[in-house]
Amino acid sequence: MRVIATGMLLAMAALFAVATSLDEAYPAWGFVKAFAEAAMVGGLADWFAVTALFRHPLGLPIPHTAIIPRNKDRIGDTLALFLRDNFLTPSVVARRMGKVDVAGAIGRFLAEPPAGEGRLREGASRLIVDVLESLDQERLGGMVKSAISSRIRALEVSPMLGQSLEAAMDEDRHIPVLDSIITWAGRTLDANEDIIRDMVHERAGWVMRLAGIDDKLADAIVDGLRRLTIDMAVDPHHPLRQSAEEGLARLASNLRSDPDTQAKVEEMKNGLVDNEALSHWMDGLWENARAGLLRAARDPDATMAGKFGEALQQLGTTLQDDARLKATINQFARRTVVGMVATYGTGIVALVSETVRGWDARTITGRLESAVGRDLQYIRVNGTLVGGLVGLIIHTVETVA
Repeated sequence: MRVIATGMLLAMAALFAVATSLDEAYPAWGFVKAFAEAAMVGGLADWFAVTALFRHPLGLPIPHTAIIPRNKDRIGDTLALFLRDNFLTPSVVARRMGKVDVAGAIGRFLAEPPAGEGRLREGASRLIVDVLESLDQERLGGMVKSAISSRIRALEVSPMLGQSLEAAMDEDRHIPVLDSIITWAGRTLDANEDIIRDMVHERAGWVMRLAGIDDKLADAIVDGLRRLTIDMAVDPHHPLRQSAEEGLARLASNLRSDPDTQAKVEEMKNGLVDNEALSHWMDGLWENARAGLLRAARDPDATMAGKFGEALQQLGTTLQDDARLKATINQFARRTVVGMVATYGTGIVALVSETVRGWDARTITGRLESAVGRDLQYIRVNGTLVGGLVGLIIHTVETVA
């Protein structure tokens, strides 16, 4: 476009020379001369104006030329203010985000992954693997274990145990436990019958041993205990079973409301947390979780093809169909973006201003000229044509008058 505009200017100069040489012999050429003369003036004026935006015309330091290089810092500040006032204000972003369905977009992506989703998933997987492998394994494991321990210490276990025990008793889920204890007691008695007989024999006097009464007493004790366990097993209303249920009810109540019982449970819980065996268990738990994450991240296709992939697809469908969940996520996204703009908007504006300030004059001139230079050359072309037409009109009016 620069070549075309300059060519038109040179063409008008040549036409003016020809018209000037023929003007006296052929008066009609006067109109051509007026057109060419005015076109040259218009073309030169617009060339000067366009050139003055970016550099000094013909290299001459004429005042008010090379406007953009001399005012690049002000241009950067103005551009930054424009961004701040029209794009990076919380109210503007909030209005724009109100029209964006973030939850729906996430839901569609999860439910029906696009064609390029494989590359995205592989990139995310590599990033996860790199992050997991770059972190200090012992330190991260210690952080996880410390977080779990802190969470357990802060958890009030006693009321939960009390509520769970009451719920189990209300639904008779404690009965199998009592039956198992009674069965265990019967089997333990059968397995340790000799121990009971030895105890009776040792505590009996020599007179009873001489008369053989100790054996009869031992038989009576063993038979009585065995009958007791059998009666408790077959009779759901046995007095000892009732006593056990009453004891469980008192325990549930104490766990929920008795400070002394709660203090004992807390002491037991803290002792369990401090136990070395539990510490090793939590270490193993973290290692297994980390290894599982690495396996899943290294093979995302296998992971996404299984139950986890089905769960993500179900989540995507839910995000699209559940209006309440969608509204909650969109509200969270809107508040997050607005908060980021309110917090970092000034920094972004400063970044734009400082970046433009950091450019040298040649860089900013080249970039702006590349962006709008073609349209500016059209101005030169239009100036040449419009100037010529105005000159022709003026000459015509002058000739007729």
